[in-house]
Amino acid sequence: MALTKTQYDSIKRRYEEKQTRNMRLLTQRRQQVYAQLPEYRELDASVGATSIAHARLLLDGDDSSLEELKRELASRAERRRILLSQAGYPPDYLEPFYDCADCRDTGYIGSEKCHCFRQLEVTLLYEQSGIQEMIARENFDTLSTAYYEGEDLQRFENAVAISHKFVDEFKKSYQNLLFYGTVGTGKSFLSGCIARELLSQGRAVIYFSASGLFETLARYSFDTKSRETLYNFYKDLYNSDLVIIDDLGTEITNSFVTSQLFSLLNERHLRQKATIISTNLNLEEMRDRYSDRIFSRITSNYSLCKLTGPDIRMYKKRFPGK
Repeated sequence: MALTKTQYDSIKRRYEEKQTRNMRLLTQRRQQVYAQLPEYRELDASVGATSIAHARLLLDGDDSSLEELKRELASRAERRRILLSQAGYPPDYLEPFYDCADCRDTGYIGSEKCHCFRQLEVTLLYEQSGIQEMIARENFDTLSTAYYEGEDLQRFENAVAISHKFVDEFKKSYQNLLFYGTVGTGKSFLSGCIARELLSQGRAVIYFSASGLFETLARYSFDTKSRETLYNFYKDLYNSDLVIIDDLGTEITNSFVTSQLFSLLNERHLRQKATIISTNLNLEEMRDRYSDRIFSRITSNYSLCKLTGPDIRMYKKRFPGK
């Protein structure tokens, strides 16, 4: 599914707004430092004149002027760092800063779209409002163990630790997670916690309920006019930094669903792209419901987190405020 020109222009405007905002903040910082540290301002102002003077010497045949210029600039840079430090500022206080350091808020790394651009595409192209609303209220900051006790508590705390590790090591290692167990025990909640952390890092995250995912795939697959849309949808599903499939088992399972699920899991495994699945099915039910190939793929390549306990959603409805 390709962006329309209007959607593309909308994303580019967001980057322009980021650049303008951060440049304005940097200018305000510089004016603040100049007002407090006149010597810093003088050092900044002298750099241009010094560079021009040495350039003239170099043109006149003074080959040593370039090395002398480097020494002078290094000395002044060190003096500026000392002045900032003595005034209580961090050493990089007047360095350019970006929302995304990888692309420097341009949206591109070379000729390739940055991961932050890809996430904006995903948000525009696919209905992700569900995950956005969920992670606003359900995240690691709002996580509570108050509803668990005994073995249920141990399982939940273990799943939380694995979730934190998943986020911490996301850039360094290929990982997948399966959250499974009884209804309302925090499986979707933990998926959302991870999604929020990775979204804040600019990672491209695609979230679908299982039923929504396979309905979308079926709609594009059986419409001959949607071949290009289907191709682009596959590209996004296969290449996104993280795909979350929520409530696996709630879809109507048939041969189409089984083949699509295997293709998705297999392609993402081959490309070393992370996937999180949540399901109310137990392992035996998963094995019986899906093919042996799917069951083998999941049990071999996923960290399995079993969650048990009371249905927290039902508990909150019965006892609001607790």
